[in-house]
Amino acid sequence: MACQQSRYHSFSSASRLQPRPSGVTIDESFLTEDKSTQNRKLLQKRRTLPYREIFEFFIEDFKTYKPLLSSIKNAYEGMLAHQREKIRALEPLKAKLVTVNEDCNERILAMRAEEKYEISLLKKEKMNLLKLIDKKNEEKISLQSEVTKLRKNLAEEYLHYLSERDARKILIADLNELRYQREDMSLAQSPGIWGEDPVKLTLALTMTRQDLTRTQMELNTMKANFGDVVPRRDFEMQEKTNKHLQEQEIQRTSTPRPDWTKCKDVVAGGPDRWQMLAEGKNSDQLVDVLLEEIGSGLLREKDFFPGLGYGEAIPAFLRFDGLVENKKPSKKDVVNLLKDAWKERLAEEQKETFPDFFFNFLEHRFGPSDAMAWAYTIFENIKIFHSNEVMSQFYAVLMGKRSENVYVTQKEIVAQLLKEMTNADSQNEGLLTMEQFNTVLKSTFPLKTEEQIQELMEAGGWHLSSSNADLLNYRSLFMEDEEGQSEPFVQKLWEQYMDEKDEYLRQLKQELGIELHEEVTLPKLRGGLMTIDPSLDKQTVNTYMSQAFQLPESEMPEEGDEKEEAVVEILQTALERLQVIDIRRVGPREPEPAS
Repeated sequence: MACQQSRYHSFSSASRLQPRPSGVTIDESFLTEDKSTQNRKLLQKRRTLPYREIFEFFIEDFKTYKPLLSSIKNAYEGMLAHQREKIRALEPLKAKLVTVNEDCNERILAMRAEEKYEISLLKKEKMNLLKLIDKKNEEKISLQSEVTKLRKNLAEEYLHYLSERDARKILIADLNELRYQREDMSLAQSPGIWGEDPVKLTLALTMTRQDLTRTQMELNTMKANFGDVVPRRDFEMQEKTNKHLQEQEIQRTSTPRPDWTKCKDVVAGGPDRWQMLAEGKNSDQLVDVLLEEIGSGLLREKDFFPGLGYGEAIPAFLRFDGLVENKKPSKKDVVNLLKDAWKERLAEEQKETFPDFFFNFLEHRFGPSDAMAWAYTIFENIKIFHSNEVMSQFYAVLMGKRSENVYVTQKEIVAQLLKEMTNADSQNEGLLTMEQFNTVLKSTFPLKTEEQIQELMEAGGWHLSSSNADLLNYRSLFMEDEEGQSEPFVQKLWEQYMDEKDEYLRQLKQELGIELHEEVTLPKLRGGLMTIDPSLDKQTVNTYMSQAFQLPESEMPEEGDEKEEAVVEILQTALERLQVIDIRRVGPREPEPAS
């Protein structure tokens, strides 16, 4: 160890004492030269060259360490050579990478330019289409104005021609009068016939005409006074002739029946659709079907509806001036929209009136800008389609012809009946026997007669000739088609409900014993209701009275109060108001005592 330290000391002393070899100069300014001014490869080579020369000087100067230093130099030289080879091999890849990079940049720039050009073209096309739409809208409004103007001109021309026709008739009458006067004058001036003074003859003719008029009036008076006085034989003959003519008239008006098959060629959809529409309908219902077809065709042709204004008689949801667009929805779309409105109405308690709710529903569904157009469109559709249950019931409630609770009660009755049938179906197979079906109907509707129960069973698909072993798929009785039409069973329930309401009010009128135009007092109407339906509770009676006399229930006089007699209403008005609400029998009527 001491030998190595002395050797190191002598090496360091010798290196400090020996001067720098001549010819070996290091350009230190070159070592700090700015890299950006030289080529990178040449710069690296030149920067390592002084160190190489110095290292070789050390190898030659230090003989003792020459093998070690030579090995170090050779190792570094080999490594540098290997790195140069790798760099030389990667040079083409670098050049290719640069080329690919430039190519990709060019393609990206080209694609951006192309997209920018396409965007500019699409923007121009959009502007052109918007201008075209504006132009078409202007043309449409202009054509509509022209149609309105032409209709006005047509009406004016029609009035003008009517006036011309009347004037022509008057002129013809004047010409005839002049011709008669000329004939009278020529007759008076004919010397071969009269030979008298024309003035005297004219005066005589005037007096004769006056006498003729007076005689005609007397004749008419005689006919009026003694027209019924005829001989017995003539009377019987005329009576026989009249009877014969009446029989002919009855035969002419009663037969033949209208040939409804002629409609199949004019109704849209052809014979198949007409057969579907006419199935099970009488002549009166077929007339409604034809009116609906005609109305729907006219409705599809309309592009706009004229606003009805802001009058007090106009419903709130239709108060508008100007033209309103016809949205032209399909019948199925209208039905689905009305069903959604009912769902929202029944989902929570609504404090607003039904018309206000309807318009608010349309605003929420279609926005304030289109709500009025949809209000007119829906109103015109439900006003036409009387045969569609959803539309007709919605129209009746919307126009105040029927209360909301009628619709709600009917739905609850149907739901309760389905629940009772489901409870009777112990196997949950969706099937009931005839006996089970009959039992459920009687338990659910204890006030219905046997005839009504039989009607419901026949509407459900069973007849008197059916076997008790047959099974009924009761769930199918409560299904609806895509236009909201119920099955015949549910329709029969609704018909019986309306018939029962009419019979209830007829019994009420009969019990009151007064004419429709006479006044009825509050206690008398209450007494009539309690007589025909003794099971009515006080709350239900007050509800009926409040509707009949249009008084809030809180302001209704108590029974026996002196103010009761002061509350009067026309019977017909009271019955019409009761027809609007859900009024029906609560219990059986007590039988009258035997005389």
